[in-house]
Amino acid sequence: MEQKHEVGEGVHPLTQGDPGARSGGAPGPRAGSGHAGHAGQQTGAAGHTADDTDDAAAVRRPAGDRETSRANRGWWERNADEYQNDHGDFLGDARFVWGPEGLDEAEAELLGPAERLRGLDVLEVGAGAAQCSRWLAAQGARPVALDLSHRQLQHALRIGGGEPGRPEFPLVEADARALPFADGSFDVACSAFGAIPFVADPERVFAEVARVLRPGGRWVFSLTHPLRWSLADEPGPEGLTVLASYFDRTPYVEEDGAGRTVYAEHHRTLGDRVRELVGAGFRLEDLVEPEWPEWNQQVWGGWSPLRGRLVPGTAVFVCTLA
Repeated sequence: MEQKHEVGEGVHPLTQGDPGARSGGAPGPRAGSGHAGHAGQQTGAAGHTADDTDDAAAVRRPAGDRETSRANRGWWERNADEYQNDHGDFLGDARFVWGPEGLDEAEAELLGPAERLRGLDVLEVGAGAAQCSRWLAAQGARPVALDLSHRQLQHALRIGGGEPGRPEFPLVEADARALPFADGSFDVACSAFGAIPFVADPERVFAEVARVLRPGGRWVFSLTHPLRWSLADEPGPEGLTVLASYFDRTPYVEEDGAGRTVYAEHHRTLGDRVRELVGAGFRLEDLVEPEWPEWNQQVWGGWSPLRGRLVPGTAVFVCTLA
């Protein structure tokens, strides 16, 4: 039986499109992944670097919700191509990876045993090219892949999975701060490095996720481990040096030559995240800090085997709607 989700006015479901129609190209493993730039560093935690074409300079200063949303949408439109080219092999076309360490949902089962996903309605927030949603569909779930970036969703169409130009599940272009779905539409929501660090008001995202989940629904998301914000964002030994206070929540912002914000990322402590989740009505079931596996020898921005074996790079929050 086909499951349908109503999409709100002004939100664009993608069912066809030419991936070459826009220029662009995309941190963390999916759109909305975490690049966390720290202490004025030019490099972000998931391999993000200041946009040379905009002559961007990295600063730490306040950045509001609209400013952040507008800047990050533009950044992903320009960088999605490069991101998918650089990281597509690691991510695969239909693999669910929680972060650069390579923690795979097929083994971790943070959403629950794969056989129990069959028939469930699942929302992926910050889906990028929808690799995770494609894996979910293969398990028999009914995913919806949502992302702020049109260009990232064009890559989802390029990879395909259904009929030419028609994905096997809905792709929705929308802001995670205003999910275009009715209350109680989903059994599960997930996000692998999507959306949360790239909004100024994550409480609003958590409240929206809680609204669209059914009672007892599961919400699992990963992001750059907050500890990383206090360290130099480099893959070598210099990346083990504390440069800033862990408690400094001042956003990381990149500005072009005219002072316009072209990228922004927001830091919260672990305690902040727990309070935000509880405030939205969630119960924290687990906090997973993936260890760096021996098989993974890749360097991804500030992630590397050296750093990964000494300090955590990713935090995965496993929650249930209370």
